[in-house]
Amino acid sequence: MTGQGAYADTDAAAGRSVRVVLVDDHRMFRTGVRAELGEPLQVVGEADDVDTAVAVVEAQRPDVVLLDVHLPGGGGVTVLRRLVSRIPETRFLALSVSDAPEDVISVIRGGARGYVTKSITGGELTEAVVRVADGDAVFSPRLAGFVLDAFAAGGTTADVPVESADEDLDRLTQREREVLRLIARGYAYKEIAKQLFISVKTVETHVSAVLRKLQLSNRHELSRWAADRRLV
Repeated sequence: MTGQGAYADTDAAAGRSVRVVLVDDHRMFRTGVRAELGEPLQVVGEADDVDTAVAVVEAQRPDVVLLDVHLPGGGGVTVLRRLVSRIPETRFLALSVSDAPEDVISVIRGGARGYVTKSITGGELTEAVVRVADGDAVFSPRLAGFVLDAFAAGGTTADVPVESADEDLDRLTQREREVLRLIARGYAYKEIAKQLFISVKTVETHVSAVLRKLQLSNRHELSRWAADRRLV
């Protein structure tokens, strides 16, 4: 991405408004995104779980849905599965804290037109939404490699690691899985709290739950466990 000014000459910026629905289970994050998005974007709806997302998107028929990957009710892939074929005129852009290859590949295979992480700036996100509305595919630079590698190799969905196939991972909630990944990547509790918009105390609670459910003793064991399953 090349910054906020890069989309000035697109059809979207040349007169028409791009209608957007925000789908994320954190209200404070949605409020922040809404405040950061610039012209020509118009937020026409919000949702915090799968069923609400499906209902709002069907009612509003937006140009673009900004879709979190991990949602109550089945996750972003479930939203895609229920909507992509029914409203092909609407495009989906994943916006997630997760940069795990399996998350990226699963939503792209589900029909999303791109995937960006929540470290993106407001100007970059505005540009990404406009580009997706105009038919482009947009990825954060590091994530594009996952997609290229997977499809260049002629892989299938079965080639992508799927968390639900692991009984140990099935014991964890979506939030616990997010915390697990970030801990395994060496993030400090304060950094995780900032990334996930939760308190440090809540991070500690999730880490304790993960260690207990996986029968691990410390962060070192957790990191090795995650690496063995290609989660980092």
